[in-house]
Amino acid sequence: MCMPTSTLQFLQPPTAEQIADLRFAASKMTGARRRAFQAAMTVKYCEGNARLAETVFGWGRHTVALGLAERRTGVRCLGAQSAFSGRKRWEDRHPQVAQALRQLADAHAQQDPTFRTSLASTRLTAKAARNALREQGYEEDQLPSPSTMAEVLNRMGFRLRKVVKATPQKKLPETDAIVDNIKKKTPKPRHRATSSD
Repeated sequence: MCMPTSTLQFLQPPTAEQIADLRFAASKMTGARRRAFQAAMTVKYCEGNARLAETVFGWGRHTVALGLAERRTGVRCLGAQSAFSGRKRWEDRHPQVAQALRQLADAHAQQDPTFRTSLASTRLTAKAARNALREQGYEEDQLPSPSTMAEVLNRMGFRLRKVVKATPQKKLPETDAIVDNIKKKTPKPRHRATSSD
């Protein structure tokens, strides 16, 4: 009994050099891109069999199976680690204290005199802000460290800098008249003639 050649698929197994290249390429990718690549290579070289891909390429069969499922459905899976990891910002964990900090910083803030930036300069230091919030009755565990307090103030749009005082004009309109008057009153130095021997 002979099967028609149109239904037979003769897959050529990849060479050792190709396997090394594919493993190297997969190692340079992460997440969904890596799974998509592994699934594509599994379909191409291993008839879509995750166990065979594990044997041939050394990839984890569960990862390859997940990549094949993502390829089949078109839905990208998110792991619990990436979906729920990360620490919330201090402002999100303590919104009432953050609001009190904003009011405190607003009271000490001054807009840039040139209006080049939207940031406001404040004389309030991070340590002074912590002390002021502590005096308002907030607990120590609600307050961040001074370095985190400085970052929070920067995120809120305040720069921790000395407030620039109004600078005096460098040249008054009467300056030329004053200088001319001084020149008239001071005698010019006389140059001595040098004698050559």
